[in-house]
Amino acid sequence: MHIVSLAGLAVATLALVACNSGREAQPDQATSNSENAQQASSDAEQPAGVNDGIPDLTPATLTPEAQKGEKGARNVLLSFTRAIELKEFDQAWDLMVPKLRENLSREQFTQTFAGLGDLTVSAPAGTMEGAAGTSYYEVPITIRGATGQTLTGEIVLSRVNDVPGATEEQLQWRVRRFSVSSS
Repeated sequence: MHIVSLAGLAVATLALVACNSGREAQPDQATSNSENAQQASSDAEQPAGVNDGIPDLTPATLTPEAQKGEKGARNVLLSFTRAIELKEFDQAWDLMVPKLRENLSREQFTQTFAGLGDLTVSAPAGTMEGAAGTSYYEVPITIRGATGQTLTGEIVLSRVNDVPGATEEQLQWRVRRFSVSSS
């Protein structure tokens, strides 16, 4: 008797799924056409899975004290390196200080990794330093591509200490320098 009940439940569930599978909300036609054109343009420029924003790699929220020290720097560093590994280059680029973004466009940053295939990033423990109201965290980095090519260099993160007048952006750890070359 229980077997018949479970079978009936399974059939009913499948029927409901089948009924709803063809139904999707129809977006506003004008918006849909514009978004489709933008998506088609974007798809033509980048392979699937590159800069699609998935997953969201925003650094985890830490306690205020943890955020200020090495743990806060490593938190941003891990988000940055994971974004590179997952080819979420826009998310990594957004973790840079404005001055670095001015000198290194999104396109230039993305092209750094062109032709490497799948990426593996290694960024071991770094060194903390402080000078004139700013903290720095310097880390060696190795990026290995599936093609066998390796990039090595360093990443320097910085944040302004609790200096009066510092902006919220300045109080956050950000990538200040990203320098890699073929090895």
